[in-house]
Amino acid sequence: MVWQNTENALLEMVVVSLMQLLIYNKDLWWNRNLDTGIRLLLVGMIRDRVLQFITKLQFAVAVLLTSWTEKKQRRKSTTTLITLNIVFLPVVMSFIVLSTLLSSPLLPLFTLPVFLVGFPRPVQSWPGPVGATACICPDTVYYEQMVPSLSAALGSAMAAGSLGLLLPGSHYLCRFQDRLIWILILERGYTYCCINIKGLELQETSCHTVEARRVDEVFEAAFEQEEYARALPLNEHFGNILTPCTVLPVRLYSDARNVLSGIIDSNEHLQAFKDDLIKVLVWILVRHCYKRNRTPKKLDETKNNGMPPLIRQPEWNNSPYPQDPNDSDSLNLETFDEWSDNDFFDDESTTKKDKKENGQLKVLPSPVLPIPGSVESQSTDANSTETISEDKLFKAVALGLPAVDKGKQVEMTHFPLLEFSCSHSQLLSIPEEWRSSCLPKSRINEMKQLFPEDWYKFVLSQLESFHPKENLSNILEDITKDEVLKDLYIHAVMSCYFSFFGIDSVVPSPSHIFRAYNSGINWSLGLDWLTEKPELFQQALKAFRYAFKLMLDKASLGPIEDFKDLANYLEEYEHDWYIGLVSDEEWQEAVLHEKPYLFSLGHDPNMGVYTGRILTLQELLVQVGKLNAEAVRGQWANLSWELLYATNDDEERYSIQAHPVLLRNLTVQAADPPLGYPVYSSRPLHVPLI
Repeated sequence: MVWQNTENALLEMVVVSLMQLLIYNKDLWWNRNLDTGIRLLLVGMIRDRVLQFITKLQFAVAVLLTSWTEKKQRRKSTTTLITLNIVFLPVVMSFIVLSTLLSSPLLPLFTLPVFLVGFPRPVQSWPGPVGATACICPDTVYYEQMVPSLSAALGSAMAAGSLGLLLPGSHYLCRFQDRLIWILILERGYTYCCINIKGLELQETSCHTVEARRVDEVFEAAFEQEEYARALPLNEHFGNILTPCTVLPVRLYSDARNVLSGIIDSNEHLQAFKDDLIKVLVWILVRHCYKRNRTPKKLDETKNNGMPPLIRQPEWNNSPYPQDPNDSDSLNLETFDEWSDNDFFDDESTTKKDKKENGQLKVLPSPVLPIPGSVESQSTDANSTETISEDKLFKAVALGLPAVDKGKQVEMTHFPLLEFSCSHSQLLSIPEEWRSSCLPKSRINEMKQLFPEDWYKFVLSQLESFHPKENLSNILEDITKDEVLKDLYIHAVMSCYFSFFGIDSVVPSPSHIFRAYNSGINWSLGLDWLTEKPELFQQALKAFRYAFKLMLDKASLGPIEDFKDLANYLEEYEHDWYIGLVSDEEWQEAVLHEKPYLFSLGHDPNMGVYTGRILTLQELLVQVGKLNAEAVRGQWANLSWELLYATNDDEERYSIQAHPVLLRNLTVQAADPPLGYPVYSSRPLHVPLI
């Protein structure tokens, strides 16, 4: 007892010593029949039962009085129940004494002033391993992140005695912003304490909000002494089952939400956003390609016996209509060869095909002539290396295209091999699958004017050294002069830009920005082209979100003066921020890895405004209070009886409605599943007390 519960052991030894000094009659049974060990055990049992009786009596009085004082708890039968409790007060007291002797919970029937003796159960209240079950949801990650820091802070507070006597079955409630943390003492030793930490839901219901507001009021009255210094030192919340204890410094995320009206709907900011998006795309793609190609294998390829590598020019679409990749996949040459007009008149197929091992298709020409006016399908030899750039759909059916004179050959686009002027440019080359185009070459040439060449050169100058022993300035100068490499980036950047906004220079609407931020980009041929390249799509979406955050920072902190400041902003986003959606898996990973800042864009349909949510990792004070353990056990006993025996599983039942004094709704949530529904429950945590 001395090692497991030092404080109570000391109290019991003091009581036994005083009784030994005060009782002078040696023939009394206390001195004659009992030795010191039995006396200590007897005093310890009496102390435990007296403590339980006091807490049970407080719980019973709170239930009885609040059934009348709380307006929402007052019913037609309340007067009758109070009268019966007064008339049968000896019976009520006998129930309280009996539950105390049996160490059973005092069960208030449906949380009304009708008291019964609950079934004797262990302090754990529900059999099974601790922390094995919880109602996992996206909010779980916030509790999981703060548990290590909270455990360390609890250890210091417990060792200092700030949380009072630590007994198995004690309950504590912590409050920070919209988070409610429930702490249960499982085991107590001399040098350690075993605890279970639960997290309650963040999506507050009306009942949850009422009780959480009362918890805030109780803590403010205790810890915000400047506001209550002039008032009378009276406890306005006397009888509440929550008793404030202390505040703990915990490293966690603070949640701030603000309305973006005046920024996201400003034409000036939105136009600046479009300009900044191109710069951010350049910064993202250059860094991504550099990291992607910076491998020993790529370095070996760049040598190539001193010769710069050959690359194929981007496949510009020279047709007046942009090529749709989806149409190219679904309507190919094989499809049109199989679908001939002769099939309507002959049951036997007139087209024979042989597939080679390399996946190419050999088409044997049919001797049957097509019907006049029908679409003639063309054949392609298997050994042909000609690259077809025209849209096969328009080529096949010629919808909306000018007629071609008979005998005149259609011009086919040839793609000569180009070479980098600098051997190190290969380290910055974009992947080959990104070099196709969703725009005509003429349109790309028009949009070249929007490409920031000065910013492109600045981004290249910020890259790390390619080879430690070589002159970095000369290498970077040669790379910046490489026109082939620059054309590749112009093509990739402007194609991504077109996928987001189209070829028109119209200021985007706030709804368009919100949809694009949430990956809901309006359909276009450019979008089909972009989504076929998942890696490029993720980088483009990342650049879009960075540009949006940059727009907010410029609106709140002022304009950016030079390229260096812009690069610093983007470097900070890359290393210290996660900018995305709350529903993303990367968001949860960023929280667990304790990314310093997180940002998300949202929309409030009720108010019709766009909101920004920022999570900031910092050390903040968490308020802690101790709960009446018998009140918790009594409400859990009623919950068990009601769900398992009375089978009252109504979601709107009376016994889970808001009760600001008993914190009934929060207590029901904190019970172990399947009775309760905490969103997080930790495994047993051993907290050192020394």
